[in-house]
This record gives sequence, structure tokens and C-alpha cells, in this order.
Amino acid sequence: MTGPLQRALDRIRPDVRAGQAYVVQPSAGYVKLDIMENPFGLPPELQQALGERLGRVAINRYPAERTAELAQALKRHAGLPDACGITLGNGSDELITLLTLAISQPGATVLSPVPSFVIYEMAAQQQRLPFVGVPLRADDFELDEPAMLAAIERHQPALVYVACPNNPTGSLWDEAAIERIVQAAPGLVVIDEAYQPFAARDSLALMARHPQVLVMRTMSKFGLAGVRIGYLCGAPALVEQIEKLRPPFNVSVLNAEAALFALEHADVYAAQAATLRAERERVFGALQELPGVHAWPSQGNMILARVPDAAATFAALKARGVLVKNVSAAHPLLAHCLRLTIGTPDENTRLLAELPHCL
Repeated sequence: MTGPLQRALDRIRPDVRAGQAYVVQPSAGYVKLDIMENPFGLPPELQQALGERLGRVAINRYPAERTAELAQALKRHAGLPDACGITLGNGSDELITLLTLAISQPGATVLSPVPSFVIYEMAAQQQRLPFVGVPLRADDFELDEPAMLAAIERHQPALVYVACPNNPTGSLWDEAAIERIVQAAPGLVVIDEAYQPFAARDSLALMARHPQVLVMRTMSKFGLAGVRIGYLCGAPALVEQIEKLRPPFNVSVLNAEAALFALEHADVYAAQAATLRAERERVFGALQELPGVHAWPSQGNMILARVPDAAATFAALKARGVLVKNVSAAHPLLAHCLRLTIGTPDENTRLLAELPHCL
């Protein structure tokens, strides 16, 4: 390639040109159990009410007051004190980008257990920051606390991520170990609670005890993956720094209104989460009975399972109309592992009926 296009491409960073975009599998026509969405839609009467409400939104105006109202509504929903700081993101992904940008200076390092959410490392790479991944324990995917503490002592990270529950393992991790990691960390610690609706505990008390802790959540697992609302809360002095970097109109008025509507009907989503928790335990129990399958307990809306041949099982399930996630290439600890999102009861029954034929 020569000429103006090549000259333009030459101006793009070599590491960007050598990298790859985040890929989402086409899913039309499949039982979709691959990316941890809430599988339930709104009841028809609420769909109509939401449609009418969105039709009244002033889409000719920039978002402003309504997104501020959403931030306050999320604080009330989460049970946060009035004095707590909060900022909104276009999903958690944008918040991770802003956090990485905020600490991006010479000598800064980002640290996280691995395997975990891939965007932590991607965001660090995009800011040309070193990323330190500390492997989980191989047998139970628990935090390797001595290794985490040693890595913190050695690298003095500006930013530590602890996903709790973790993706893709579903691990909630030991609360006392997390607190000791927080105490050892010299900079910010972000507890990523994307899957909090399905977990047995949260980290708000930890955040209250340690001002360097920020808690990040998303409405995606709540049931609004298409609306793209993430939020970060913690000490106002820290949150204000992230707020400085937030694009001023990053949450649209339509998205804000849909999120406010959902919070007004939080009981509907709470019932959906309860169904998904029960279904998770049903699927986990069934997986334990399958020869050649090892599944790990989960506190998310997914289950990690090791099978004899992940690629072959993934392909066979897909051929039978069931789409899951093959994570076996994401990290050596995930060899031959599939991540199974918990779907509706009928979808889960379909998965459990097809899986024995695909092993």
C-alpha cells in the first residue's frame, strides 16, 4: 500500500495498528449464552410505558439535569450516603478508560488478578502503561494473596482492580484477603461489582473503611446491557478527578430516561435476578453430574466449566444452536474452559440437553 492512505496509516501508533479490536460473536438465531446479559425483557405493559415515556424526551437538547438526577437515583438504589461521590460512564468500559487516563503518568502501573476482565489490560495498553497480572490459584481460582501482596510491594501500582465477583470465574473471593490487599495498595483500588445483583455480598462497607477504594457497578447485568450505564462511587475527592475527564454528554437523554424508568421498577429486575440465581444453582448441579466436566461455583450470572476439548464442544454446541463463550485461549489457567451465561429456564434446559452430546 502506498500513497495518501499509507501516509495516514503511518501516523497511527504502531501498537494500535498491530492490535486487534474487541470482537463480539454474531448471535442471531442462537440460544445466546455467551456474554452475561440478563435474558429477560420487560413485560409488555412496561414496554409500552417506557416507549411512551421515551417519546416525550427532549432529544433536541443535550443531556444535563436528567443525568444528574440519574446519578442521585443510583446512589439511593445502591444505599450510598449523600456525601459519597458518584460519576457516570457509558458502561463500565468507559469508566475503566477514564481511570487509566487519570493515573497515566511516568512510573504508573496497573495491577489485577488474572484471568479477569480483559478491558483492564486493554485500557492500560492503550495508555502505554505497564500491566501486571497476578495469576489466581489454579485449583479454585481464588486470589493468591501472597503473590498479590508481593506484586504490590514490588510494582507499587497506581491502580489495582479487584473484580468481585470475577469474570470469567464467578469467584467472589475471600473478603479478608481483599481487605489486606487494599491496605497494602499504595494507590487507588477499584472493586468492580458488575455482577453484584447475583452475589451474596458487596464492598460498600469496605469502601467506607478505606477512602482509597472506589466501587464500580453497571446496569448491564441489572438488565440494561443495551442502555450502557456504568457508575463509579467513592470518596468525593477521588471521584471528582475522574469527573474532570468524563466527556460532558457521555450518557444520552434516552439512556438516562430508560435507566430512571428501570430503577422505578427495580422490583421487576430484582425478581429476574432471583430467578437467575436459582437457575445458576440448577445448572451448576447438573454440570457436576456430567462425566468429564468440572464446573466451579459462581456468584455471577455465569459458570466456568472445563471440558475435555473446549474448541470441539463450543463448535458442537454452536452447530446445535447454542452459543457460549470459549475462553480457553484467554489465559493458560483457562485451558479447555467454557463460560456459560445463565439464561432463562428454557434456555438453560436446552443447554443441559445439548451439552452431553457435545462433549
